[in-house]
Amino acid sequence: MPNAAKLAYRPIGLISGMAGGMIAGMIFKQVWKRISDEDETPDPLAESSYGWRELLLASAIQGMIYAVVKASIDRAGARGFQRVTGAWPGS
Repeated sequence: MPNAAKLAYRPIGLISGMAGGMIAGMIFKQVWKRISDEDETPDPLAESSYGWRELLLASAIQGMIYAVVKASIDRAGARGFQRVTGAWPGS
């Protein structure tokens, strides 16, 4: 059953991962707006007034937010899957 649970959970994991990425992006934009008082977030490939310090700080914050959102959504999805099927999808 563990392999079947992993296979059955795969589409749920993909969809929740995409949703989590979008949610994390929205959260990051709001956090950056409050920290920097600017609407634009630093883009490493864009010519802008952002220096290395701002670019790396923004990247670190964005990565932290993404990791927290992803872990939260993954755990909630796995628990929901277990409640419905009785199998943990990561086993």
